[in-house]
Amino acid sequence: MPHSHFTDLANQFIDGEWKPGSGSWDIIDFNPYTGEKLASITVATAGEVDLAYRAAERAQTAWAETNPYARRLVLERALRIVEDREKEIAETIVAELGGTRLKAAFELHLAKEFLRESVHLALRPEGRILPSPVDGKENRVYRLPVGVVGVISPFNFPFLLSLKSVAPALALGNAVVLKPHQNTPVCGGTLVAKIMEEAGLPAGLLNVVVTDIAEIGDALLTHPVPKVISFTGSDKVGRHVATVCARNFKHAVLELGGNSALIVLDDADLDYAVDAAVFSRFVHQGQVCMAANRILVDRRVEAEFTEKFVAKVRTLRVGDPADPATHIGPLINSQQAESVDGAVEQTLAAGATALLRGTVDGNLVSPSVLTGVPADAAVLSQEIFGPVALILPFDGEDDAVRIANDTPYGLSGAVHTADVERGVRIAKRVHTGMIHINDGTVHDEPIVPFGGEKHSGIGRLNGDAMVEAFTTQKWISIQHGRSRFPF
Repeated sequence: MPHSHFTDLANQFIDGEWKPGSGSWDIIDFNPYTGEKLASITVATAGEVDLAYRAAERAQTAWAETNPYARRLVLERALRIVEDREKEIAETIVAELGGTRLKAAFELHLAKEFLRESVHLALRPEGRILPSPVDGKENRVYRLPVGVVGVISPFNFPFLLSLKSVAPALALGNAVVLKPHQNTPVCGGTLVAKIMEEAGLPAGLLNVVVTDIAEIGDALLTHPVPKVISFTGSDKVGRHVATVCARNFKHAVLELGGNSALIVLDDADLDYAVDAAVFSRFVHQGQVCMAANRILVDRRVEAEFTEKFVAKVRTLRVGDPADPATHIGPLINSQQAESVDGAVEQTLAAGATALLRGTVDGNLVSPSVLTGVPADAAVLSQEIFGPVALILPFDGEDDAVRIANDTPYGLSGAVHTADVERGVRIAKRVHTGMIHINDGTVHDEPIVPFGGEKHSGIGRLNGDAMVEAFTTQKWISIQHGRSRFPF
């Protein structure tokens, strides 16, 4: 993709204006595969975060009063722009994230689905009239926008996960300040702003600040204007966001990490389970919160499953994400590559066996498949954001459930079995927000409640959950008669 696209978008977007930040340093946007510099963006300061929130606050009043049918038109136009520029946006995802062609197509497909759903969301909020124990009184409950929403998006699916909160928040009558991850400022931030600007969104309703905690501290969270913060990222940062929000009486919607288990029962279709497990572990280099971090296999089929799994993983091509034949591209940066390799090294030192031992070449990490992982290995309770599969045997259903639940996380999961209802019985016992029978662990759909249990987050997104997250309820009562007051 021509670099001019990146340099055009290498600015802050505040109150409808594109301008450089006034911080004293730059965020450099690199292509994680070639190492080439795509753009440099001068960081926004806490002062600019304030300008963004104030602009949002000013613009939101009129937007909330705008007919929801008119708000819908902006989102319809945004969808058309994404459809028209699909190829260009895909190139941007490949260049900035090191996403493969397949991953870019997957992310764009979901982004369009969520935009379509946000068009309908504009009309979703409904008021209610409730009975009263007091004669002559009418109780009305209104659903109103919360006002201003702060959105913080991650580096793995930045375009999708920014839009996923931004579009519904706007559809429901709110204004937004978006902070993308510093590794993906364009896909996760300025590209979204550009699309909304072209779709005719009035100035001030979406502001993008490209910056870093090192520059602004907690200004995004502590600012008095936003009422809700929608954060997607690690549980470590999520815990901090939740704490600061609670202290400042803000509602936090947290979509955090996972350590999902894909469970293969003794009656599963093994070839199919292998396909599901390989995709669920290695899609986007394993940098997916819903990835199958742990593959649990009934001991009776462990040898056959493992042999087929390793054989399939050997066929995965690691390399240039721009090449359509590539399955596994680079990790987002060298720290991630080193951290993933370190986790493998540590697990092998603890006594695990490598059926495949991945190598590191720049940010490219080839797959590792580990077995014989000791029960107390650190890797079993952490999220590995990279191409490392752990195969863990179990004896019977109860053992599978015990191992699946032995983690601080609870985001996604899967159960493979010939008996669907047996799968559902097990799925109900796994402490996770989402779990899939005879499928992969990586799924998202526009109207299902998406989110996690335990350290995997608080709250849900998608469908009705968006209305819950980005609107508030207001009780207005009317006394048609006369109340009696005791004094």
